[in-house]
Amino acid sequence: MTERLPIFPLNGVLYPGLVLPLHVFEERYCRLVADLLAGPEDQPRRFGVLAIKDGRDVAPVTESDKPAGPLSGLGTESGDPLEALHHIGCVADVASVTPQADGQYELLVTGTTRFRLRAVDTGGPYLVGQCELIEEQLGTGAGAMASGVERAFRAYQKRLAGARQATLTGEQELPDDPQVLSYLVAAASVLEVPVKQRLLACPDTATRLSTELELLRRESALLTWLPSVPAVELTRQAFSPN
Repeated sequence: MTERLPIFPLNGVLYPGLVLPLHVFEERYCRLVADLLAGPEDQPRRFGVLAIKDGRDVAPVTESDKPAGPLSGLGTESGDPLEALHHIGCVADVASVTPQADGQYELLVTGTTRFRLRAVDTGGPYLVGQCELIEEQLGTGAGAMASGVERAFRAYQKRLAGARQATLTGEQELPDDPQVLSYLVAAASVLEVPVKQRLLACPDTATRLSTELELLRRESALLTWLPSVPAVELTRQAFSPN
């Protein structure tokens, strides 16, 4: 099953079930939001979020007064967006839109379904992708593996709080559903974008949980051995103004 979706490139990863706030200020993405709002009321307002492999999500400043094109900021020599973007992304459903007086927008979106980018149209003000929706697979042993990931994640949170010289305010309740847990852990762990992308692209929940268990144990061990590091990189959160 494929679907044409507007594409919103980000220097970050959106996961199914997770909420993402976006401040949309670039003209091309304001146009994207305006086009969504102009559609029928009963039509879903959604677009595809893809992590950037090569480039950035904000167009570089130029002397030209022309608006940024759909490929501006994507830094491939060939200009091929299929080389600049990761091919596994997540559909974002628009939960709320707050228009600003200057024409910008504040969005709140929720990740819903993963997709694979098959082709991309660069003829408009923003990218539009031909997206193949991905059916979620549980995989073998996901249920049993979830408990181990939960324990490892709690240990990781404590180590991370220590590195940040912060205090946990109580044990958070984690979801029982292995798939939901796998995406929550992926989103909440402080990992580089390529690693987060690898978790998004896992073929099934069991593989994602297995990968997370290995990552959490590695990160917890690193935090144990380096308790005095200021952990600037660990506490830096990715943020996109778009």
